[in-house]
Amino acid sequence: MKTGSVDPAPASLVEVTRYQVVRRLTRAAAYSDDQLIAEAAALAEGWAVLVDLTGGVVCSAPHAAGPEGVRAATHPQLHPNLTIRKMAGAVLVIAPGTASPASRIGLVARTTVDLLRMRARVRRAEETHHAEQRLHTAVLHLLLGGQPHLATDVLGGAAVTHATVFRLAGQSVHTAYQTYWRTVQPSMSLANPRMLVCVEGHELVIIALHGVGHDRHSAHPLVTRIADRHHLTGGISDPLPLDMVAAAWAEAGNARHGATVGRLASAAYLGSQTLLRVVPAHRLAAWSAALLHPLDREQHRTLETYLRSGSAQAAASVLDVCDGTVRTRLRGIGNLLAADLDNPTVQAQLLLAVRAPAAPVRISSSAHLVPDPPLPTDLLNPDDAHRWASALLEPLDQPLRIALRCWLQHRGRTAPAAADLSLSRSTLTDWLSKCGRALSLDLSSATVRSELHLAAETIATPDDAPAQLPRRGGRTYREQRA
Repeated sequence: MKTGSVDPAPASLVEVTRYQVVRRLTRAAAYSDDQLIAEAAALAEGWAVLVDLTGGVVCSAPHAAGPEGVRAATHPQLHPNLTIRKMAGAVLVIAPGTASPASRIGLVARTTVDLLRMRARVRRAEETHHAEQRLHTAVLHLLLGGQPHLATDVLGGAAVTHATVFRLAGQSVHTAYQTYWRTVQPSMSLANPRMLVCVEGHELVIIALHGVGHDRHSAHPLVTRIADRHHLTGGISDPLPLDMVAAAWAEAGNARHGATVGRLASAAYLGSQTLLRVVPAHRLAAWSAALLHPLDREQHRTLETYLRSGSAQAAASVLDVCDGTVRTRLRGIGNLLAADLDNPTVQAQLLLAVRAPAAPVRISSSAHLVPDPPLPTDLLNPDDAHRWASALLEPLDQPLRIALRCWLQHRGRTAPAAADLSLSRSTLTDWLSKCGRALSLDLSSATVRSELHLAAETIATPDDAPAQLPRRGGRTYREQRA
């Protein structure tokens, strides 16, 4: 065992000062209990033994002194010439040399006991720290496994209903993890736990736990600083109910793929232009409640997972069911809502509905989806809707707006959109990248695409059709089809 270097003991300790005694013991304690006991024996010019309450030797210097130390700890009255100090769980025995002053032996004993106690507290703190980390990981797995009730039981029944998932990746994940843990010191022992923090695979995972009305919770500013400091890429999910954490997990992972180093990318970030902020909250909540009124909790969860993930296959993975089960459920949901779930405008309206805040009172009335107008008049009047859509898409010129609209009508599928536009797939991909940069948005997010679709359809004119796409010839465009 490497114990490090400590000051060598002089032949005579008569001139060793009080400061030197404490300094040498403190330096030895920084390495191990063994080193501390060895230093205490050297300073006492004799031997020292640390004995636990079961009569076993924890450490001794020299090794041969162990049995005598055990006898002294067991029957201290029979060894008046030894210095014996009891502490929680152990006994320190020091046999001084003949030339060692009694005052120095007392100082050595007191300092050694204090340092042993300090080391014991550190060990207990580390054990608690590791136990808390394991607990955070266990709760994460319960949430990802669709067991929110078990997770809340572990959390102590705290009033937590929603979660926001942060997933960060990079070379400094473990360093960032330790930094975040030291800064926040999250604990499951709190009556109202704020977050889960753990390393899952090669990612730093932070799950902010909060109530229904909170948005990304207080973790967001600190996670942003951690990502910047440690050069991590990160993705953030929408706040979702606890039984939707698996969907939030996938959403944050998709957002992370579009993030740059040192930054966080949101799965649904449109800032102040998002409809959740543009439409009055009470109006949005009432419309959503009336629209989704026929659905039970399982149907609502299936629909939301499907809309957020973008496909039945991805939803099946999150819901832990087969693709056929998801499609069967979606057919039943479509019948209940009297809606065509394959219609991209209907999908965009439904995704807005499932993301809306909960209504303060139970709504008994029902509403129906109408693809025209794209943004229902129950939410915004036509003039306000047009102003919102125009401001959102203002950075795009006509060719990019036509290409984006066509791509969104094909629910983000490049091949059929490129065919309709008479463009090569590589050209359309390049144009979509330009759209994303111009709008400062991640087009891989189903949530972002849904709001862009509503905006594009709201301001669409007959000139915003693939047939009206200006042709420039050369390799940039395909030939106009007859």
